[in-house]
Amino acid sequence: MSEWLTTDVSGNAMQCFATGEHGQNGVIIAMHAPGIDESMQELAGWTADAGLQSITPDLYHRQPDDGSTGLEKMANLQDDEVLTDLRSARMLLEARGAQQIAVIGFCMGGRIAYLQAASDHSMKCAVVFYGGNIMKPWGDNPTPFSRTSEIGCPILGLFGGEDTNPSPEDVASIDAELVKHDKVHEFHSYSDAGHAFMNSMRPSYREESGRDAWSKCVAWLNKHF
Repeated sequence: MSEWLTTDVSGNAMQCFATGEHGQNGVIIAMHAPGIDESMQELAGWTADAGLQSITPDLYHRQPDDGSTGLEKMANLQDDEVLTDLRSARMLLEARGAQQIAVIGFCMGGRIAYLQAASDHSMKCAVVFYGGNIMKPWGDNPTPFSRTSEIGCPILGLFGGEDTNPSPEDVASIDAELVKHDKVHEFHSYSDAGHAFMNSMRPSYREESGRDAWSKCVAWLNKHF
């Protein structure tokens, strides 16, 4: 089951893509830079196949539909506003009967999932798929990396060994920071994969690695729910 929902966020109508059934444990999905496209909807459907409900909020809802690219819109995002959007997504899941909620994210959404883990301690766990720019600020806000000490849930990180954002060096730095602050986490890298290796609509897709990463994601969610 999937449907589009609308919720009010500070006077703005925010569209959300919802999958799964009321009463199931819930997942907030932080979208990738292109938005809630066919690829994101497919991944949201996978959460339903795993027996979970999900809400994917449109994080571009404050911006005009003027033909700007996803990367152009991403450049306008502010972390404080994004966290407000994810709080609204969490409230939607709660209204749909979710007793336990986690956050996962892809690409820029992986960065957001890391930030959400530091900001909302109601999250049971977080999954970061190739989250870039974790060490960069969005707006007048601290970086997700600088908030690592505030992380309140276990984090699973899934990365491409050929990625440049995050690069293997970035991943190593993030891993070291999590270790420094004694945060429960697991990181896995796929040597054959670059960025967006979960996106079956793009040449970057790596089916075997993507399926393995998704199985690790579902196992992580089930372990911590």
